[in-house]
Amino acid sequence: MVLKVDFEAQTPTVSRLRSITSQFIACLSSYLLLLDLGLAVNFSTIMMPALLNAKEGLSLTETQASWFGSMSFLTQPAGALMSGPIVDFFGRRRANFISNIPILVAWILMYFSWNLPSLFAGSALLGISLGIMEAPINSYVGEISDPSVRGALCTVTQFAASLGILLMYYLGTVVDWRSAALICLIAPVASMVMVIFAPETPVWLLARNREKDALKSLCKVRGWTSPEQVKAEFDGLNTYSKNMPKCVICCNTNQEQKTCKHESMNWFVRRILTIRYVMFCKETLRPLSLVIMYFLFFVMSGLVPIRPNMINLCGALGMTGDGKHIAFMVGLITFITTFVVIGLIKVFGKRKLSIASLLGSAISCLLLSIYAKRNLDGSVSSYDPSTFPTQTSFVPVILLYSLTVFTGLGIPWVLLGEIFPFRSRASAQGISAASNYAFSFIGAKTFIDLETNFMIWGAFAVYAVFGFLGTIYLYFFLPETEGKSLQEIEDMYKGEMRIFADDPIINCVRRCRR
Repeated sequence: MVLKVDFEAQTPTVSRLRSITSQFIACLSSYLLLLDLGLAVNFSTIMMPALLNAKEGLSLTETQASWFGSMSFLTQPAGALMSGPIVDFFGRRRANFISNIPILVAWILMYFSWNLPSLFAGSALLGISLGIMEAPINSYVGEISDPSVRGALCTVTQFAASLGILLMYYLGTVVDWRSAALICLIAPVASMVMVIFAPETPVWLLARNREKDALKSLCKVRGWTSPEQVKAEFDGLNTYSKNMPKCVICCNTNQEQKTCKHESMNWFVRRILTIRYVMFCKETLRPLSLVIMYFLFFVMSGLVPIRPNMINLCGALGMTGDGKHIAFMVGLITFITTFVVIGLIKVFGKRKLSIASLLGSAISCLLLSIYAKRNLDGSVSSYDPSTFPTQTSFVPVILLYSLTVFTGLGIPWVLLGEIFPFRSRASAQGISAASNYAFSFIGAKTFIDLETNFMIWGAFAVYAVFGFLGTIYLYFFLPETEGKSLQEIEDMYKGEMRIFADDPIINCVRRCRR
């Protein structure tokens, strides 16, 4: 069926503000989901000081604390791998609604946890819930946004998560951890309500041959306008999605659609062939490998591994001020930085911002390593408050804030909404998110091992190495995607493998080689 629309009549052009507002409102359910993600990621940070070797009630030993601080990261990959099939089957909008259900249960379980098994079960379910969120959020925001504001709207997802981190740090200073878990129930409930006002993405509807619904959805997210105003974009989306309903095996083996016999072939064999042509094509594997490597370097460049034990680490480094207040300032700086990033992306683009982020994180970790080596005794342990130095300094505070700023400039999550082709987008986003959480688990779990074997200065030296290596990797392999359409981004990864570095240094090297 081909939808015929009369585009002859002329109507007033929709204002820029109205168009952006409609897209922002549509994304609110996703932003509230990300707010809850930020709350959940830092929940262990406010719990750790209260439970570590507590004299009454629930209590954690040092080993148990290291497991608890990384438990949600361990289970998040399972949720992330489930999120792709959920998004593809139910659609982006319904998947947003479904994603709120497990985290509601997780917060309730954390509030009522009565022993260590129930506490760890709540943390594990929280991790699974966070993993399920990733594909619905990134797919939805990336697909309803027009190219000129996609970068900003995708960055707001990080802004929402940073707001959640800030709120959790604040809750840690005013209420106990059980009350904080109860308060966190507000976010998923609000997100479920906002889904009512959010349309399904036009691209997903077109892939299901629902052209009339797709046109109606596009009109809503472009300022509640008429079909006449979105003719050009609708035609472009139609062109982009015209091969989606076709058999992917036929498309990749140059067979005509009318002669397709793959529908009747063995289901398992057909599934394997579909995965081969969807997930193992260059347009998917190249950006997938890029994002996974970006997550590795981003996670292991400093702030993520120390987050669960940040309050105690502040004392171990001899920072001036209360650890809880410093952690709150870290959340506030993260919040402000991600807000600033929304504007910086439009000025500098995603490539320069990402490279500067990892380079700055590497330098900050290197300086923290040098400070710890020169000023801390070898017996100092962040898991033993009795070893904390009595003399304090503002220097490590400033360096930690610097690390926070540069980490906040990193935008790997923004890339998930635009860098993958439609057929593999949800699954690739799920795999990417799973890799991030796997790296986060490894980083959080091994911090105690790095500190035990190489002391605090050695741990930060390792994180600095990851930051410098990541800077080099992104310099060569990260393309600039700001302002480009989904089709243009997909075309970048077709053909021969490319190096995207384009500046006087690399150009000089290229000329010399010629």
